[in-house]
Amino acid sequence: MGSKYSVQLSKVIKANSFEVIYMPDKPESELVIRSQDVNRPGLMFAGYEKFYDRERVEFIGLAEMSYLGELDEATQRERLELFFSLEPPVAILTRNIDAPPIMMELAAKYQVPLLRTAEPTSGIMATLISYLSTELAERITRHGVMVEVYGEGILILGDSGVGKSEAAVELIKRGHRLIADDAVEIRKVSSKTLVGTAPDNIRHFIELRGIGIVNARNIFGIGSVKLTEKIDMVIQLEQWDSTKAYDRLGIEDEYISILGIKVPTTTVPVKPGRNLAIIIEIAAMNNRQKKLGYNAAKELMAQLGMGEVETQPKELDAWH
Repeated sequence: MGSKYSVQLSKVIKANSFEVIYMPDKPESELVIRSQDVNRPGLMFAGYEKFYDRERVEFIGLAEMSYLGELDEATQRERLELFFSLEPPVAILTRNIDAPPIMMELAAKYQVPLLRTAEPTSGIMATLISYLSTELAERITRHGVMVEVYGEGILILGDSGVGKSEAAVELIKRGHRLIADDAVEIRKVSSKTLVGTAPDNIRHFIELRGIGIVNARNIFGIGSVKLTEKIDMVIQLEQWDSTKAYDRLGIEDEYISILGIKVPTTTVPVKPGRNLAIIIEIAAMNNRQKKLGYNAAKELMAQLGMGEVETQPKELDAWH
């Protein structure tokens, strides 16, 4: 599956500890991967090229090499020539297999990067698919703060000056971890999962009005920050509006749609005297209980003799 995003091959090599056997003399901007999918070229080596996807990373394991070894020299060259002429983004030999001279020759001829790993084929394929699904995921960036609270990824939204960063600092002091401040990059890594992270150039930094920019990692320690986290809940902070009727029971489930995935959300009004950090902690724990099937508001209604309360999830907004 192709992607409008790409990841540099040099980054993939470093992240997965691949050994470089052959690297063409091309600009780094041309040595990229654009597909989350990978392939084993067994059918290609058998001479069948229909439906071949030229953007996929190719893995060559023991089965493929064994098959090539059973071919006569002319047929082997013909099949390998067909494979390399289609110029896959990279070919990776697994289990520390040695590349035969003909493979090295054709990789250089068609300028196809050739790598090697000691890992078994199935295992390294699964690892790379997981890595590429994150690097090439559909994404958006939104103004907000993201923290990990009791293992729950909480995305905090709200207008500038409402207290998002101050709440994050208090949460960090209480032992929770910062993911991102000011800008949160949200990636859709699967059909059901969103992951939040900070852009590289502002990672670990927090802006506090009246103080300025601080580095959370340097002030609070390495345990106070985390690179990425799944988004489990969205909390919308807004200035208290005395004319607005806020939900006091929490019976009705509300969610926000981000990149087509529904995420539970709640609106928290802000006014002097409210401890936002404690409120966010309780919201995180309550969200976890709901995922486990327990809803305190519904239990209270049942104990008051009001029976089962049936509600329909309410969508508040949608991000694309």
